[in-house]
Amino acid sequence: MSSFDTEATEKEILRFLEARTKRPWGTDADLFASGGLSSLFAMELVVHLEKSFGISVRGADLRLDNFRTVTAMTALVERLRTPAGGATDE
Repeated sequence: MSSFDTEATEKEILRFLEARTKRPWGTDADLFASGGLSSLFAMELVVHLEKSFGISVRGADLRLDNFRTVTAMTALVERLRTPAGGATDE
């Protein structure tokens, strides 16, 4: 992933959060510790990430820690976008 992709991913996640919560967020702000978001909202985040970035969040990836910060969500998206072992779907 290039730094451009990382930046674009962060911007899209921030845009979604700010539109839904009507407040600004930093990339390292703990979205849940601040009282800003609930576990129900975490499920909305999962759906948004899956639809926006064409990924599938399953099993161990559904840990709340993967959704605590924009930085964590960006890392999750980048990891799930990269096929295991570098294989391609050809």
